[in-house]
Amino acid sequence: MPKRSSLDAVIVGAGVVGAACAYYATRAGLRVAVIDRGSVAGGTTGAGEGNLLVSDKEAGPELDLALLSAGLWRELAAALPHEIEYEDKGGLVVAPDEASLEALRSFAKGQRAAGVTAVEAGAGDLRELEPHLAPGLAGGFHYPQDAQVQPAQAAARLLAASAAEGALVHLGEEVTGLVVERGTVRGVRTRTRELLAPAVVNAAGTWGGRIAELAGTTLPVLPRRGFVLVTEPLPRVVRHKVYAADYIADVASGSAALQSSAVVEGTPSGPVLIGATRERVGFDRSLSVAALRRLASQAAALFPVLADVRVLRTYHGFRPYLPDHLPAIGPDPRVPGLLHACGHEGAGIGLAPATGVLIAAALSGAEPPLDPAPFKPDRPFGREPGPQGQQP
Repeated sequence: MPKRSSLDAVIVGAGVVGAACAYYATRAGLRVAVIDRGSVAGGTTGAGEGNLLVSDKEAGPELDLALLSAGLWRELAAALPHEIEYEDKGGLVVAPDEASLEALRSFAKGQRAAGVTAVEAGAGDLRELEPHLAPGLAGGFHYPQDAQVQPAQAAARLLAASAAEGALVHLGEEVTGLVVERGTVRGVRTRTRELLAPAVVNAAGTWGGRIAELAGTTLPVLPRRGFVLVTEPLPRVVRHKVYAADYIADVASGSAALQSSAVVEGTPSGPVLIGATRERVGFDRSLSVAALRRLASQAAALFPVLADVRVLRTYHGFRPYLPDHLPAIGPDPRVPGLLHACGHEGAGIGLAPATGVLIAAALSGAEPPLDPAPFKPDRPFGREPGPQGQQP
């Protein structure tokens, strides 16, 4: 029988979701350990743009989670004003024609009913909001609640704040097994140590399915590859996070094929970030010239001023995708002692604080701030087509 532990939970994963789980758990008075096979933000978090979006989410459970997180990020920005590089720049979604604009109106109507601020902008208003936008756009919607953080910094600072409250952090240690006693998870094993606790939180991102397997259960997390272009430093030619209306459809799509829709934003340091592509190719880390060319072309069509700008570098990562586009958050009733906090796809940075609060409530027995039922890990996901990929 495993010996008694002074820990209340072990959190597997030191990305922004795992860091947020640790942060809110320690503030609930719990003693936790965070373990990761790599560094802080060494996976999906470090390859993200730092999006904190409500604009791309239709009314429903994910939007509710995003709105809760938006408020929590503002609180974190006040507590850590310069350390996470929080910027409440707002978002601007543009429509090329009247049919697309009408679809955005319908989308925004449902969002407003859920508590989102969505302000319609006519063609003339677009040029006031973004002077360098291409002419001829029909209109769009301005979302002042959209914001951004520097994702690796945010994860590091949340984890540092947790450590200051007593959290243990073990980096560079891969979880090789879970301690299971009579069907109940009691901790984790690595090659160098055993960490015992009455709860293990699976915040392993794209490797969340592997942690579930170690516990003897399943979670159909798939990697969904995405590329980002980084330009040379520029004056602030892009004021908001700007994207075309078809990006919303790409986010909601389950297609395994390459999809891309320009998402363009300036940064305080000068470079412009250009995303976003989506494709399910397993854990293939090779460079896709087709994806990069498509991104560059779409960005230049949206902002002609970028046509002759140099791209200094590109990077890519893997979003942890679940078939119904909702994360798995909370206790897994199939395996007592196991909780999940993964499968957020490209929204993990934005949804991290709300996820942390829900996990902390589940661990401490507190009342959750919203209904966690839509995110239950044992829900039916249905049959998932496309490549599963191999763990790298």
